[in-house]
Amino acid sequence: MTTNQPEIHFQDTREIEQDSIINLYKANQWSSSEKPDLLYQALMNSHSLISAWHEDKLVGLGNAISDGFLVVYYPHLLVLPNYQRQGIGSGIIQRLISRYQGFHQHILIADSDAIYFYKRCGFQRAGKTEPMWIYAANDH
Repeated sequence: MTTNQPEIHFQDTREIEQDSIINLYKANQWSSSEKPDLLYQALMNSHSLISAWHEDKLVGLGNAISDGFLVVYYPHLLVLPNYQRQGIGSGIIQRLISRYQGFHQHILIADSDAIYFYKRCGFQRAGKTEPMWIYAANDH
């Protein structure tokens, strides 16, 4: 039996070229791609960074910011549009969740299109809370 899905490998590395990251963010129309140097530094200084690769092509990326003991926040999870719905995003988030197993809080903000995905990954609405932010872009 053959499969049409590409072989994807996941890495816990910070050896990722800035251009590859910016291309991934632009392909997903994330406004942070407009600040490439700041985005790159933010990712390189994350508590955790998991990337997904098809051969030598960056096809997905997720990061975590954490205090290292109780709380972890997952701000970014992106997969190239042509590689979506192949388990890559799930593979990244499950690796991150596993790394922080036992933490008191796992937090993220999900846009409407991603809510169902994150529910499938085990997340749920946090009681009666409302997400709040000060946001420096206008793409939401």
